[in-house]
Amino acid sequence: MRKKIIAGNWKMHKTQAEALEFLSVLKLNLANTTEKADIVLCVPFTLLSLLSKSLHGGNIHLGAQNIHWANEGAFTGEISGSMLVDLNANYVIVGHSERRQYFGETDKIVNEKVIAAQYHKIKPILCVGETKKQRDAGEVEKVIVKQLEQSLVNVDQGNLVIAYEPIWAIGTGETCNVLEANRIIGIIREQVTNKGITIQYGGSVTPKNISEIMTQPNIDGVLVGGASLNPLSFSEIINY
Repeated sequence: MRKKIIAGNWKMHKTQAEALEFLSVLKLNLANTTEKADIVLCVPFTLLSLLSKSLHGGNIHLGAQNIHWANEGAFTGEISGSMLVDLNANYVIVGHSERRQYFGETDKIVNEKVIAAQYHKIKPILCVGETKKQRDAGEVEKVIVKQLEQSLVNVDQGNLVIAYEPIWAIGTGETCNVLEANRIIGIIREQVTNKGITIQYGGSVTPKNISEIMTQPNIDGVLVGGASLNPLSFSEIINY
């Protein structure tokens, strides 16, 4: 059975005080619920140490939002896999569309980061997805397959999560039709050798659409953006 994973991506949000308040409310809302999926919080680097202590021994896993391909060196502003291990990060988002769009990350760079994460026994959440322009041009399948081919070179698919994030649906309030998301994720599954790999959907996931998303046969979880910043909405998503 494929593992279900619900991950929150906080992006560049929350101070330490806000993070602790969030966690307190979230734990309270999850106290008497049956766990349906693994829970991951992918937080800014400034919160990793704090949340590492707060989450230790619990059922919420800690994730980072980036990793450098080198273990150390003259890379100002970056963070290495060994540093993330030191902070007990179990997951790391790699290849998010915002990293690709704003920071020039290519499929080759994404591939190097996935390999670096796996070297340190950190599970990468590899993001793939198309732009609105690519979708309108009928290039969705071609774009996704190319991203996978280049990002998965020499990658251990036994220690990997893939997230399908249509770029046009991220932070826009526009969600990909669930049947279409299920279809694309089915195509992604055809491209990988590990058929048991967890593949998530990401893009304007909310408490209102989570149940419909999770009923789709190819979808194993979600990568949540804005709705993961509110402990009440995120707990509703977790308790779908």
